[in-house]
Parts: sequence; C-alpha cells; structure tokens
Amino acid sequence: MTSPTVVIGSGMAALGAHEVLQAEGVDHILVDKNPYPGGHTATFRDSSGFIFDDGPHISFTEDTRLQGLLAKNVGGEFETIKCYVDNYWHGHWVKHPAQVNLNGLPTDLVLDCIADFIAAQQAGIPDSVPNYEAWLRAAFGDTFASTFPMVYGKKYHTVDAINMDTDWLGPRLYQPDLREVLRGALSPSTVDVHYVDHFRYPSHGGFMSYLDPWVERAQVQLNRMVSSVDPKARILTFDDGSMQSYDRLLSSMPLPELILRIVGAPVDVVEASQKLACTTAVIVNVGVGRDDISPAQWRYFYDEDVFFTRLSFPHLLSPGTVPPGCSSVQCEVYYSDKYRPLDRSPESCVQLVIDDLIRTGILDESDEILFSDARPIKYANVIFDLERRPALELVHGYLRDVDIHWCGRYGDWNYAWTDQAFFSGEAAAKAALVGEHR
Repeated sequence: MTSPTVVIGSGMAALGAHEVLQAEGVDHILVDKNPYPGGHTATFRDSSGFIFDDGPHISFTEDTRLQGLLAKNVGGEFETIKCYVDNYWHGHWVKHPAQVNLNGLPTDLVLDCIADFIAAQQAGIPDSVPNYEAWLRAAFGDTFASTFPMVYGKKYHTVDAINMDTDWLGPRLYQPDLREVLRGALSPSTVDVHYVDHFRYPSHGGFMSYLDPWVERAQVQLNRMVSSVDPKARILTFDDGSMQSYDRLLSSMPLPELILRIVGAPVDVVEASQKLACTTAVIVNVGVGRDDISPAQWRYFYDEDVFFTRLSFPHLLSPGTVPPGCSSVQCEVYYSDKYRPLDRSPESCVQLVIDDLIRTGILDESDEILFSDARPIKYANVIFDLERRPALELVHGYLRDVDIHWCGRYGDWNYAWTDQAFFSGEAAAKAALVGEHR
C-alpha cells in the first residue's frame, strides 16, 4: 500500500500545499496538533457574540489569483476597506507612518527630526549596514530613529535594533524624500503612503471563513501532535503512540520544534535550531458596549510605559464580528524566551490592558466591558536577530539532506503575511512533487 504525502499543520501554508496536491491527484493528509484547524489563522467565537481571530489578520494581497480563490471561498461576501492607521506618542495621535506625519508633535522634536533627516539624506545609506539600528539612523536620522522605530521595535521584537539585521524590512518602513517630510511637518493633511491601502475581510465568521472550504475538502486529522520524525524509515510517531508512514513530508511546524523531533538530528543542527528566536504574544481581546472607540483599524504605540504594542479593531473589519452597537479591540503584548521572558500569567494582562486603554483615551472608565480574554501565542513573529541567518542556513541545509520540505512563516522562518504563507505552501508542494527542494 502506498503511503500518503503528509503535511504537518492546517494553516495558510499547509492549505496552500493541499491545494497543489489535490489538483495533482496526490493522496495526502494534513495533521494538526490542535483540536481545531487553521493554525494562526483560526477564528474563535464567544457565546456573547464577539468574534476574534488568533491575532490580527486581513487580506491585502495584490495577487488576483489568490484574491479570486478567497472571494470564492466566502461566496463573494467580503468587505473591502480603505485602510487608516495611526500612532500614539506621549498623548499625541499622528497618522501612520510617523516619518511623514510629524505635524502636531512638539516643535523642538519636529525640528530635530528634520535637521537630522537632512543630514542623513546628505550622507546616504551605505551599501552595507551592520544592523537595523545603523540602517534606521542612516535612513531617518538619529532623532526620529531613536524616538520612534527603535522604541516601537523593541516593544514589538523584544530585542534592541542594534542586535537585528534588515532581512525583514521589505516595504514595511516607508523611506520618504525631504519634501514629504516637510509637508507632513507643516500640514495635518498628507497623502497615504502606507504599504496597505485597501484590504479585504470576510463579511461573516472572521478570517477563518476564507479557509473553511479548503479545510472541508482536505483530509485533516486534528489532535495529532507529532512526537518524532524518522526520516530514514519515513515514519511519523504521534504523542498517542500511533504511527504514520509517509511518501513525502511537508511541514509548517516551527523549525525549533521540528528539529527536536527528528530522529538522529546532529547536535550542531539542534543547537542552530534553538538559536532561532521568535516572540510570544499575549493577545488580549476586549468587547465593549459602544461602537465608536477608534477611527483607525489599527494603532501603534511608541511609549515604553504603555503596556500593549499594537491595537486592532475587529468591528472595523466587519460588523459581523460584534453584537449590534458594540465594538471590539485586540491588543498585542510581546515577550520572547530569548530576550524578554513572559513573567506573568496571560490572564493578568487583561486588567493592565484595560487600564492603559483608558489611560490612552481609547476607552472611558464608564465603558461597559462585555467580554475579555487573553490568549498566549507561543510562536508569534520571527525575530530577525543577528544569529538567525547562519542558523537558518544550517537548519534548512539539513532538512534538504533528510528530504523534509518546509513551508510557512515558521518553516521558512521569515516574516510572511498570510498570502505569502499560502504561496510558500504551494511552492513547497510543487518542489516535493518533482523531488526538488526550495
């Protein structure tokens, strides 16, 4: 009897692999440790009527093929929303990105940001920079770099910018010219330059609605925690003692977890895998008894003493995520085993979040809190520290040697958006079918 191709996971990357395998008529199964499908794109529904995703998710892909697939999956019922994002700094609200929206901030700070930006522009960004901090100072000048992205980056990545590389940047930090900076300092009205202009979100059921039809067509086995992988025998063992042989193996499991499970993995590969760092997020979800708590779909917080790093507002993605007349806020707080260990229970974060929602003016003390919970996410965002690149090369090289295909954010160990994760799964499946590796 021929063994199936096995895909570990059932999130965006695993389902991208599934779509390729299904189209090619390849016998395959998806195995997931969770009692629910979707991985980090899962959606959770509360009996009170609030719907929250497992962290903030939207679709802003410009790939028309994937746009069509997602639209078909929800029967064409999705919201198309003009993006508005802002930032909080010491009691001031400024449009995002802050580098071209300095208007309204203290005059001396604005002057220093502009003067330093001009000096940085004259010097230019070197062809090679040693770390993210050096890049920020070269791109924006010392004052802006140290006041805004270096502070926010420490909250988000949990590591100082001087200990990060720049492999993750892509379009995430807009690089303006002097005219844009001056206009944003002199005028409260600026053109939109954020890398997300419009986005799409299902009208009903949260982000997971985009994935549900794929899951229904796939053979997904839940509550199947892989405890070991024997690449020579091509056998998976699960934590209940059961086994599964495989013809091909594709994995979206986080690399540090996968390598620890591979029988006979060399010591240097295991050590390298444990150098791959990521953040742990505590996601605090709050349902509120009024519907006007924010004009922005998400908001960044640059103050070190504000407990959360970023807020998103599910009710502004789709009114179907909240009961009528209500709103919701999803708050992100970041830790990491390597740089900022989680030192409190997730549940204790709820009140700290609510207190700072009030302190920053998002909520009033009189607001009725209809729902709240805290969800720890062990693997949130990949940390692009200076150990990542060499460690990743060694780990991926070993996986090629033992013929295990990786995909997704935690297989690629990259900063992948949902569409990129789907494409990663597709690419891994196509490579596996022809006996190649990416």
